[in-house]
Amino acid sequence: QVQLVESGGGLVQPGGSLRLSCAASGRTFSSYAVGWFRQAPGKEREFVATVGWSGGSIAYTDSVKGRFTVSRDNAQNTVYLQMNSLKPEDTAVYYCAAGRTPGSRWYSTYNYWGQGTQVTVSS
Repeated sequence: QVQLVESGGGLVQPGGSLRLSCAASGRTFSSYAVGWFRQAPGKEREFVATVGWSGGSIAYTDSVKGRFTVSRDNAQNTVYLQMNSLKPEDTAVYYCAAGRTPGSRWYSTYNYWGQGTQVTVSS
């Protein structure tokens, strides 16, 4: 069993930065891949980024490549999403999720989900 709690969301101006954190409980967290997804109002949940259990198997959706960076610190049971050059279209609730399939972009492969954190990019 893994429990996930996201934090770090908020209101930021276009061009600004935020760092999201996904803190996990459970001794086996380091054996899980972690994905970040987001859902904007009226839209389906979409894949953002993922990182494998050892920090490899990293993948991003095209719209965030070069702006977002995913990383993890297994000693701290935490995964991060550094978001730079934020745009209004990045506004969404961001979720982290844990699963056994490294590199997966499909939400159905993730077994455990956090409650989400709101990111709003607006002037």
